[in-house]
Amino acid sequence: AVLGVYWPVRGEFNAIRALESPSLTKLPLALPFARREPKAMHYRRWDRQPPSARDDYGLPTPARSAAVVPDVVLVPCVGYTPAGWRLGYGGGFYDRTIAGLRKEKAVITIGLAYDEQVVDAVPHLDYDEPLDWVLTPAGALRCGR
Repeated sequence: AVLGVYWPVRGEFNAIRALESPSLTKLPLALPFARREPKAMHYRRWDRQPPSARDDYGLPTPARSAAVVPDVVLVPCVGYTPAGWRLGYGGGFYDRTIAGLRKEKAVITIGLAYDEQVVDAVPHLDYDEPLDWVLTPAGALRCGR
């Protein structure tokens, strides 16, 4: 299985250090690469070395590595509901990417957040993709819809 991770920005939950756990060191990883035009995101295999390139938004990403389809995707959350709806930064990159991945195979999505980021409701549109799980410092929440 390939785990799609993200490089944390703006105080997002940072899971990068957890990936150094001995039980996870052999797990194949991928980091996203986002483009401004056309507006899209895909995953590149990541060898755990400091990323040597930047995507169109300045986020660290592997340089010219193979594109992969992750089996599990870790998703940063600005806010989330117990039903699995999330707030991001409004670009729709994760929702569109997850929808595309799910057309290829079953993909598990896990939102990473802090406990205080839970909210009662999040506006969502037809293209929004709900999370399967949310992990916080307090534990795991299986999202129900």
